[in-house]
Amino acid sequence: MNPNTIHTFHIPVMGLSYTVDTPLRVAHYGISSVVSITDDELLEKMRAFYSAQFSVPYQEIKQKFNDYRAQRITSYLNFMDKLVRDKVDAFKNELSGNREALEKYITTLPHASEFKKKLESLLHTGEHIKEAVKTYLDNFFLPGAIDVNVMTKVDKPHFDKENTPLPVAFNDAHAAVRGFAQSSLNSSLVLSAGMNPKLYSYLETFSDFFPDAAGQLKKKIVLKVSDFRSAMIQGHFLAKKGLWVSEYRIESGLNCGGHAFATDGFLLGPILQEFKDKKHQLVTSAHELLSKALEIKKLPVPQDLLPLKITAQGGVGTAEEHAFLLSYYELDSVGWGSPFLLVPEATSVDEETRTLLKNAHEEDFYLSNISPLGVPFNSVKGVSNDFWKEKRIAENKAGSSCPKKLLALDTTYENSGLCTASKKYQDIKLKELESIRAQLTSADFDKRKHGITVKACLCVGLANASYLENNIPIKGQQQGVVICPGPNLAYFDKEVSLTEMVQHIYGGTSVMTQENRPHFFIKELGMYTNHLQNEMASFSDNSTAVQIKKWSSFREHLLNGIAYYEQLFSEVAFFTTQRLTIYTALQHYKTVLTGIKFS
Repeated sequence: MNPNTIHTFHIPVMGLSYTVDTPLRVAHYGISSVVSITDDELLEKMRAFYSAQFSVPYQEIKQKFNDYRAQRITSYLNFMDKLVRDKVDAFKNELSGNREALEKYITTLPHASEFKKKLESLLHTGEHIKEAVKTYLDNFFLPGAIDVNVMTKVDKPHFDKENTPLPVAFNDAHAAVRGFAQSSLNSSLVLSAGMNPKLYSYLETFSDFFPDAAGQLKKKIVLKVSDFRSAMIQGHFLAKKGLWVSEYRIESGLNCGGHAFATDGFLLGPILQEFKDKKHQLVTSAHELLSKALEIKKLPVPQDLLPLKITAQGGVGTAEEHAFLLSYYELDSVGWGSPFLLVPEATSVDEETRTLLKNAHEEDFYLSNISPLGVPFNSVKGVSNDFWKEKRIAENKAGSSCPKKLLALDTTYENSGLCTASKKYQDIKLKELESIRAQLTSADFDKRKHGITVKACLCVGLANASYLENNIPIKGQQQGVVICPGPNLAYFDKEVSLTEMVQHIYGGTSVMTQENRPHFFIKELGMYTNHLQNEMASFSDNSTAVQIKKWSSFREHLLNGIAYYEQLFSEVAFFTTQRLTIYTALQHYKTVLTGIKFS
């Protein structure tokens, strides 16, 4: 556990809206979370909403304002920063003045935490307990971080009234980075969805991302990665610019929420092992490049190695899995995402959608093709967005009005870009499809039509839950709600309090009623095996030698992962009651994989 944190878990970014105000809900308890800053309109409306809630003067930042997008993001982050600081002060006063509140809070802290042990000891300080607790909290209590997320590829350019491209700095992701960089926050920028060299280089223009004379960083960089090689490449790219990566956040390729970026068959366990074995190499090589770059820039050069965290997320669901990751792989924190969608105190979800999630079963969670990015997207059956999308299709009005255009990235028909979920784009594609209808079978026509119309407006659908929860008016075309939980949520079937969920993470209680939940490593293995089988089936008899070679390599990586797990579970002291089930599952998938024929 990192000595500078209170908790050993964090709440990752979820959608556009599901963690948009999570810091306001949980940061004063010492819980870190991540806010998406992709949708500036959502942030502006949430700032207006909370300004009214807390009686804070509000002045709207309109789209006609210069650099309105970055301004909105900065204003919302500064607003949250101030409110969280106020809530932290109030919470510390409550803990020092209310023994019952203090005792309850202690039950939510990690068992091995020195912070917890000290607070427990202060319960026995007699009549001076209030002063003792207040002094200790003032010196050692740390609020959870208000970290922010930017998807690097959601970086659409903007145009002026004459349709002339604006400078790259006004691209969506660039403006989001600027909004964070100019805020008062002392926290991290989580970059996800792969490397964007232009965006990474843009970070150089902000002094807060460089270490000061004491080696401190006001703004930190976190990279969400899928493997060690990617971490090295991206970390070195940034280090050569004098920029330090403070954390590598490893996410399961398939056993996660949101977009699913499948690896080439590399499983989470072996990936974590490589990070554990090579962390020193990762730190020292980057430090050497960093030092040279800072020297050239005539900036302070840290004499000591800067701190580097390794964290992981994706499918974790029990206290034993949590403790195992921290202990065996020496992680600094573990991300718990989807289960918090059933914690009203922590996430912004409307009542209808939360009820849907609560009642959903394993077969209801699936990888869909609804994302305009063309990447598999975790979905759950029965969301309201499906209803409205299918209604438009039935009325021959397929597609979204595309009011936000955040994903208008396809330049096939317009230089300014179209979103593949938009009505304008789908009208063009459907007309093209109709022109060749006579050449297609009925089944092939229907399949191609579905491939066009299945796309959903994520910009609106992923934001609507916050509007619905807070009774904020929704203008424009009815889109309903899109939500993107990981498959792990199938094993959580009731709403719980924040206290209950945190106690579940640390083993004080269990909020799971499902007894047949597979180990999260096994769940991921099964998903990758299915992914290989489904991809092969989609090619039918048209597979090429190159494709067969790729599938063969994919299978080999999975089999190597199984061998790694067989060795791992024979050595670790964890999961003794699951051991037989785990070995049986490993043998099953080994048999399935070795039985696959490529020709």
